[in-house]
Amino acid sequence: MARYLISFNDGAMDHIPAEDWPDVGKASHAVVQEAINAGVWVFGGGLERQRASIVATDGSVTDGLYPETKEVIGGFAVVEVPTREEALTWAARIAAGCRCAQEVRELMADPETDEMIRRARRG
Repeated sequence: MARYLISFNDGAMDHIPAEDWPDVGKASHAVVQEAINAGVWVFGGGLERQRASIVATDGSVTDGLYPETKEVIGGFAVVEVPTREEALTWAARIAAGCRCAQEVRELMADPETDEMIRRARRG
């Protein structure tokens, strides 16, 4: 199994009229429920529109995006599925529900972190 990040850029849903938002919410939540029922949903959500805080390696904090950043994530889902094709299928369902295109990227596997989580859950 692999984990995939399915995301869309901030502003990707700006074309949706205010009166359509209840239907978009229902459709989006229906897809989330399908993914939960299928056992592939890991986590996801929308991001508030706000300036990012940048925390440096020394712990200092500055506000704002990196100057070279042109796009930021507006929302995301993480699914765990056996193939990229299945991730693309879930992305298509999410795109239909959210009424905006989705980007799909595989997350790097980290067996050591997965083992740490398993040990912590066992108590």
